Amino acid sequence: MNPKRCAACKYLRRRCPKDCIFAPYFPPNDPAKFACIHRIYGAGNVSKMLQQLPDQTRAEAVESLCFEAKCRVDDPVYGCVGIIHLLQTQIQNAQNELAKTQAEVAVAQTKVGQTQNSDQFM
Repeated sequence: MNPKRCAACKYLRRRCPKDCIFAPYFPPNDPAKFACIHRIYGAGNVSKMLQQLPDQTRAEAVESLCFEAKCRVDDPVYGCVGIIHLLQTQIQNAQNELAKTQAEVAVAQTKVGQTQNSDQFM
């Protein structure tokens, strides 16, 4: 085993060429990252995607693919959409609670104002 092979080439059991498209993004010390992406997208599809992207955006694309693949493994039906839905629900609940609290504050301020006005007239 060549310790210089990237995680992708180790997983695929092949030599790692000098111009390996995977090497910069899948270091040999993190084989699970490539395994997860390969399980969902396949090595050939990932290779094609990376080749179509400019060099400066490839690292971000790999991180996105990794996140999406992990979400799909954890939740095969919804994937990332499940997380997005959960976050939207939490935002909606927080907005509802904020509106309720603001209404309670307005009612309390009104009561304080009425109390002060009635005290002035006595």
